[in-house]
Amino acid sequence: MKDELRDAALEYHRQAPAGKIAIRATKPLANQHDLSLAYSPGVAAACAEIVESPLKASELTARGNLVAVVTNGSAVLGLGPIGPLAAKPVMEGKGVLFKKFAGIDVFDLEINERDPDKLVDIIASLEPTFGGINLEDIKSPECFIVEEKLRERMSIPVFHDDQHGTAIIVAAGIINALRVVEKDLDKVKMVVSGAGAAALSCLGLLTRMGLPLENIFVTDIDGVIYKGRETMHSYQTVYARQTDARTLDEVIEDADVFLGLSAPGVLTREMVKKMAARPVIFALANPEPEIDPEEARAANPDAVIATGRSDFPNQVNNVLCFPYLFRGALDVGATTINLEMEMAAVHAIAELAMAEPSEIVARAYGGSDLRFGPDYLIPKPFDPRLIVRVAPAVARAAMDSGVATRPIEDMKVYRQKLLQFVFQTGTLMNPVFDEAKKDPRRVVYPEGEEKNILQAVQQVVDEGMARPILIGRPKVIEKRIRELGLRLEAGRDFECVNIHHDERYYEYWNLYHEILGRRGISPDEAKTVVRSQPTAIAALMVRRGEADAMLCGSVGPYISHLKHIDQIIDKKEGVSDLSAVTVMVLPSGTFFICDTHVTADPDSEEIVEMTLLAAETVRRFGMKPRAALLSHSNFGTRHNASTMKMRKAVNLLHEREPGLAVDGEMHADAALSDEIRNRVLPGSRLKGKANLFIMPNLDAANIAYNLLKMLGGGVSIGPMLIGTGAPVHIITSSVTVRGIVNMTALSVVEAQDREKAVTSDKSQVTSD
Repeated sequence: MKDELRDAALEYHRQAPAGKIAIRATKPLANQHDLSLAYSPGVAAACAEIVESPLKASELTARGNLVAVVTNGSAVLGLGPIGPLAAKPVMEGKGVLFKKFAGIDVFDLEINERDPDKLVDIIASLEPTFGGINLEDIKSPECFIVEEKLRERMSIPVFHDDQHGTAIIVAAGIINALRVVEKDLDKVKMVVSGAGAAALSCLGLLTRMGLPLENIFVTDIDGVIYKGRETMHSYQTVYARQTDARTLDEVIEDADVFLGLSAPGVLTREMVKKMAARPVIFALANPEPEIDPEEARAANPDAVIATGRSDFPNQVNNVLCFPYLFRGALDVGATTINLEMEMAAVHAIAELAMAEPSEIVARAYGGSDLRFGPDYLIPKPFDPRLIVRVAPAVARAAMDSGVATRPIEDMKVYRQKLLQFVFQTGTLMNPVFDEAKKDPRRVVYPEGEEKNILQAVQQVVDEGMARPILIGRPKVIEKRIRELGLRLEAGRDFECVNIHHDERYYEYWNLYHEILGRRGISPDEAKTVVRSQPTAIAALMVRRGEADAMLCGSVGPYISHLKHIDQIIDKKEGVSDLSAVTVMVLPSGTFFICDTHVTADPDSEEIVEMTLLAAETVRRFGMKPRAALLSHSNFGTRHNASTMKMRKAVNLLHEREPGLAVDGEMHADAALSDEIRNRVLPGSRLKGKANLFIMPNLDAANIAYNLLKMLGGGVSIGPMLIGTGAPVHIITSSVTVRGIVNMTALSVVEAQDREKAVTSDKSQVTSD
């Protein structure tokens, strides 16, 4: 691990409160009455109900949404037998994924016990506490023994993700890969490198799906597993073949499928050349695969390849499966996770990859052509449709196979309920990062000497999402890079514009004077501004086409940066005024607030314009805008200048954009609650929870944004300047390094989109 990554990871875990998880109360406990309900004497009523009907535990306690992530630390991925205490950060991380992707609560349990029978006794005794058990990082073959015995003894789902989670994603990917190469599962020859828990579970699932046992050849560190070999355990003997082959090189001849769950570099170019035509290669060793995809394609350009890495197509990632598998199992009170449920997950994932991408997914991934084919066998890890495809499929399979204790009566309603998890977490930015990496653009940072900018630029360079341009004094930048221990190098990783000496100085100040000469700016003043104001230089670079986007504002007042941008950068066609929208990612959802930074007291026309621009921004994140124009008045309860302008703006929006879900003027609670809103105005055009809040003035917007940022338990993205003719944004002095990285990715994707729009317009003109 690189030193800076290690240091950042340690700081991430060390920040108060330490670790990655916490417990919070889900019910109010504000007074004596609440206390009497939560504890004595009221709690006795819940206890009595459970005594009478144990199934009511999931209705009256958190058990139905609580999973134990359990390990003894005997085989932690990539780290080995580090023990239960050192494994705790990994288990906390798994708990975070459960919560983020599927809303499932987790207690991580690190148990200091290597004896599999004793471990089984400990875990089985915890059944009253949990709705499900996720076994993690237990070494083979003990992992098989523990899971088998627990499934026999417990009446809740027990799932070893290292085995079955991997198997489900691999099976889905191989089904689709064979579709691409037009081969049948029951006729292919498969060679496997690795004979641990994951590999054997993959084979177990694939054979049940129709892969003939006699078509499978397994190798491990000792070579081919063959009949009569002494170094193999009982779970491997089923795959022992009668063969004279002893090495991977010998057995790979004419193989249709290679499945690697072993070590880097074990599959060579020469081996790939020996494989059958159009081979399928799943090289899943992490962080380095059994063969680099470029090496495999050099050996056979027709190879269809998957890895475990996010920087290559077809990433096999367990997060595609386990949160949604447990979501479906918990929601029907499944007593186990059986083969039918696993198969349902396989087919749901495979079918999602083949499905025509919805508008929301296409927009979330920057308009990428996510169509089924060699480079798209498996859905994207952040495809928001996973939860509404996989969880219902698993729930239905549990019901059909008779293991559901709480069958779902209306699957349509259930799917709608699952939509609450879509785009409500920090994963909001991941599709943006993916899109930025595909076509990095030039982003200029006027405050190039600042430490937070340099730290962010290091991450941007490492991620490959932009081509940075830093404005500042080269020697100061170089010194700061050394002080921070960064690896940045001018010329290689970024372009440096010397604020005190640049050969384009004459051209810059001359253009500045050309723009503002008739607004009272003399040549001498133009020279001074261009010598002393990095934001002005950056804006001029964008205007001249020397940069595709800019980020400023980490130093100095927002308004001083806005002044230069407003003077130099043209507005978007048809736009009269600039405004700013800030995203708040909260535990309760993702919300957009406008205008947080620009217009002090907008009139009705300005409110209409900023609403329409902000709605475009919401759509860029793959979400459907539902806008509420907020006020101290609730649909006509007050009549003054502030409320009247909001009322007029709503009427104008209804006329100009009848398809936009927008209403007002309204209280904030009405914007967030159908029940409250319907009591006041049953016929409101706004349905569901609003996600775009248009404030009556700058004070209201900025105060609301800062309160939510500090008290809401979420993170902010932005502010994003809207209405400009180029991707230029003003961050604030409180911005974090991650916030700068987020805004860089957004700026790059915005630059990509604008180029596409210009190209499309030119094509249209040509065709006309």
